[in-house]
Formats: sequence, C-alpha cells, structure tokens
Amino acid sequence: MPMYEHTFLARQDVTQAQVEALMKEFQGVVEEGQGKITKQEYWGLKNLAFKIKKNRKAHYAFFNIDAPPAAVAEMERRMGINADVIRFMTVRVEELEAEPSIQMRKQDRDERGDRGDRFGGGGRGGPPRGDRGGFGGGREGGSTFRPRPPRDGEAPRAPRPPRTSNPGSEG
Repeated sequence: MPMYEHTFLARQDVTQAQVEALMKEFQGVVEEGQGKITKQEYWGLKNLAFKIKKNRKAHYAFFNIDAPPAAVAEMERRMGINADVIRFMTVRVEELEAEPSIQMRKQDRDERGDRGDRFGGGGRGGPPRGDRGGFGGGREGGSTFRPRPPRDGEAPRAPRPPRTSNPGSEG
C-alpha cells in the first residue's frame, strides 16, 4: 500500500483534548478504508506565519499513514467539511520514519542552548557595538559617508554645494 505523511492544523480556540478526539476520528476513517496509522504526534499550539481563516495560532497534528488512496481521500474529504480543521496537507513518501519527527525531538532544543550566548552577546548577532548598537561606523562622532572613487577615465567629482534650508523654493 502507498505510504503518506499527513499534517493538519486545528483552530486555536479548540482544546488539546478536542484535537486528540479529531485525531482518533480521522484514524477511524483511515481504518474503515483498510488502512492504518503507524504513528500519531500532537505537536502543540504554534504560531502561524500568517493568518489562516482569522487564526494566528493553530494546533498541529501529524500522522504516518499506510493506506490505499481511497481511504486518504475520504479522510481529506471529511477534514474539508470539519469546521475545526483549518488546513491540511498529505504527502506521499517512499518509506515512513519510525523515530519521532523533528518537531518532537527534544535533543535539538537542548543543543541550541540559551539564545543569549548564541552569537557572543552582541545583541543582534554580532559583536558588542557600544551603547547604541546599530551599524558600527568607523569614525568617532562623524558620518561614515565616503564619496565613490572615480572610475577609469572619469574626472574626479567636484564637492557638492551645501544644502539650503528649503531646497524647493527659489529666491
């Protein structure tokens, strides 16, 4: 039988118990179609990258499915009807992973450590830059603007005249 990885998102205002009930319901649909779900994972309530049907967060659930295409199609049809399911995606795969998915692995989170020491304590990912952060600059108290050097065969540019207080008005 073909194998699939299936993920669905449930609305943010349903409880974890309701999501687990949905997972059981859809497992029953697959089993009615002579298929089986080899792995189920509840990934939790997570932020969405953009709003989906007025939701900023969603409960994520994941299945590894070994079932005929008709059973998966029926499960997807019922998900499309269910008001609590806001999005789903099924991908056919060559083989199913037996170990926990990347979302469930705690070891990756432990390896990252505290975010403060991630880049050496420079605020936004760089070395410390003094009181104000931002772009370091290189000159004390002055602008970092440097005019472009002339190109081959080009005459050097004359310095610009100073700006007036109101450049649009004449006289």
